[in-house]
Amino acid sequence: MPLRENNKSTLTDICYVKLVPIGSVNPNNPLSDQSRAEQEKLLNRCLNDYPKGIIIGKDTTIGRYMIGEHELTMEKVTYHVGFPRRPAWIEE
Repeated sequence: MPLRENNKSTLTDICYVKLVPIGSVNPNNPLSDQSRAEQEKLLNRCLNDYPKGIIIGKDTTIGRYMIGEHELTMEKVTYHVGFPRRPAWIEE
């Protein structure tokens, strides 16, 4: 891929998109701190390792549940990370 001015990528350079979820909206299966840390580690790897990805979109899902008299709100954010090619370290 040829380098663009200021080494910036554009959407036309994107050939592969990885969806990286952070969080969960399932009250029956809440994420442990370790699982959440692994999700964050994957997002950081996508943005910092070679080839570097860029965030091209984001979906936010919010779940609200009533447990007795208490309301529980859970959130999951899915980042769309675009790459100029599929990184070799991504397992599908």
